Amino acid sequence: MDQVIRARYVLAHSEGSHVWLEDGYVAHSDGVVTEVGTGTPNSTATVLDLGNTVLTPGLIDLDALVDIDHLILDAHHEPAHARELVGSVDYWSDRPRDILTPEQRDVLRRFGLAQLALHGVTTYMPIASEIHLGWNESADELRHLADLTREWGLRGYLGPSYRSAVGAVADGERTFVENAELGEAGLDEALRFADELAEQDDDLVRPVLLPCRIETLTPRLMERTAEEAGRRDLLVRLHSLQQPWEREVIIRRHGMTPLDLIERTGLLNDRLLVPHALWTDRNSKLTGPEGVDITRLSVAGVSVIHCPLTTFRYGDMLETFNEFRDAGVTMALGTDSFPPDLVRGMDVGLHASRLLYGPGAVDLGGYMEAATLGGAAALKRPDLGRLEAGASADMTAFSLDDFRDGVVEDPLRTLVLNGTARNVTHTFVAGRPVVRDGGIPGVDLSELREQAQKVFDLLRHGYSERDGRGRPVEDLFPPSFPVRGA
Repeated sequence: MDQVIRARYVLAHSEGSHVWLEDGYVAHSDGVVTEVGTGTPNSTATVLDLGNTVLTPGLIDLDALVDIDHLILDAHHEPAHARELVGSVDYWSDRPRDILTPEQRDVLRRFGLAQLALHGVTTYMPIASEIHLGWNESADELRHLADLTREWGLRGYLGPSYRSAVGAVADGERTFVENAELGEAGLDEALRFADELAEQDDDLVRPVLLPCRIETLTPRLMERTAEEAGRRDLLVRLHSLQQPWEREVIIRRHGMTPLDLIERTGLLNDRLLVPHALWTDRNSKLTGPEGVDITRLSVAGVSVIHCPLTTFRYGDMLETFNEFRDAGVTMALGTDSFPPDLVRGMDVGLHASRLLYGPGAVDLGGYMEAATLGGAAALKRPDLGRLEAGASADMTAFSLDDFRDGVVEDPLRTLVLNGTARNVTHTFVAGRPVVRDGGIPGVDLSELREQAQKVFDLLRHGYSERDGRGRPVEDLFPPSFPVRGA
């Protein structure tokens, strides 16, 4: 489909950086941008005029929730109570069942994808709440997600997650239930799935290895992951450097820091993506300014996926975005929770970081670069994350037409300070519309939300099933105010 898209503000790319064009346009043909400019385009294709809109490269979310979030259940608890929600040792030792049927998990996937699309995400790498699984994700579920991704026209980097241990609670203390065989079997299944996707050679759906959090993996499973990723040239995303408890566990069990373990097992290279990276030795609670971990990440070519909204809700913040970026670390963004709103993430990340670490800790332009160019660099996709001739025609449009959006000072500052990703009206992937006029063609969002609410209620009750003390849902998740009957 050939088309010219006009917008009041276009975030174009020129000479290695983003630039604003006022009253600009983007022309595309066969899924590729052919020209970006102002005035009269050379293209004679049909024009879609989006009016008072900010048109950006498609947003890239590399820690994208394709599920119903657990954060809304556990983030408001005291740490000791939240810790108990992971489930008892007895529960996990009995080889538990999946809380949901395949049909119910299909509702989760559709709900999650719809939320990503409606919040302007065009390329995603999924994360699902593993606490509701029996152990690993199945390849069949990811095959279905791949089909759904193609059907809706999004870009997905997919793979079933796997682990050799799960976090559990015994006598009120955190511990693990381990099963190395299940971890190895999970990696084998993930590799078969990756080989299937590679053989299909579909630009919309590409394989990636998605092991679970570092403390749930044996060193051998990490080594095999590194070996197989190198053999197949696959990206690996590993949640790590995330919190002090993780660091204490790794040091106690393996006699080294998490980053040392990553390096020892062969994962420290330019295929590695690390969500969060909050707890490096640069953290002021450890070595501080003399810490070398950020330099090690930079030299190895590791990409960091910063998830500012989720981090903030759990009471933490990256220290600091600009220091990682200035050291040469590729910085990408993720949402990791609900809502998958990268605009709110930029707002929270910018202001929380300035409050904690000063005005030089982060800048708003750096966040938008991370959501576009940084994500593309992490994926090794120079055709993504930019609007210039030759790039893929992946675009996100944010309307500023609502009176509540106020007046425009700078397009990005106005969007982030006054709006959210709910300002999205249109998205395009390779020129194909995914979101149109604030909806997803062919998807009944009202019905999907009703289905998702029913599934969420089942997930919520699953916490009682996993609870070693047999507490009902009402005790695990007390209301913000007392609930009275009619």
